[in-house]
Amino acid sequence: MTFCLETTIIKPENNLAIQNAIILLHGYGGDGKDISTLSFNWKRYLPNTVFICPNGHEICPINPAGYQWFDLSIENPEYILTEVKKAENILNKFINEIKKKFDLDNNKICLSGFSQGCMMSLNLGLISDQKYNSIIGFSGKIINQNYLKQKKKVSTDVLLIHGDADEIVAPDHLLEAKDFLIRNDINVETYLLKNCGHHIPIEASSIALNYIIKKFNHS
Repeated sequence: MTFCLETTIIKPENNLAIQNAIILLHGYGGDGKDISTLSFNWKRYLPNTVFICPNGHEICPINPAGYQWFDLSIENPEYILTEVKKAENILNKFINEIKKKFDLDNNKICLSGFSQGCMMSLNLGLISDQKYNSIIGFSGKIINQNYLKQKKKVSTDVLLIHGDADEIVAPDHLLEAKDFLIRNDINVETYLLKNCGHHIPIEASSIALNYIIKKFNHS
């Protein structure tokens, strides 16, 4: 089966049965192979999990070797929201293809992403018809709070991790997202990492792994 997005897929070793999936969405200018490196640390502890790492549907203008989920070249909130909605439609189609291919329901799927991928994961995970297992976001934010509040249908549990020295997405966005999620009855855990910039350090990877193990064991 071919998917609507180019995808890096890391399946369980030794042909173990697939019981869960983690969908990893890369950041602005990245690609699926970039973010698939998270699976190297995680897969030994998640032996029945398939890691799905799609490329964004658009080439990124500032890095033509990479991709984007939505265009940031025009700093207009309405334009960005239009682009986000376009990405949501494509990613929802992609996720439905993944669910069919691997015979998985939402409660067996963790949505995760870095930066722009985190932003998309939050939207996808809260406006779906059924709860996902969890959402894990690194160094991101809520793109448009009014839009997300209006569209929210489910209360998928969320883990957010951010560096206090992030020079690309200000760490204040972590607190804003936490406040929004709590006010909208969503269980959220947050970690602000000291002396951490705009990347995913080993500490963040370990925190996320422990959270995923806990969530998959209770699904």
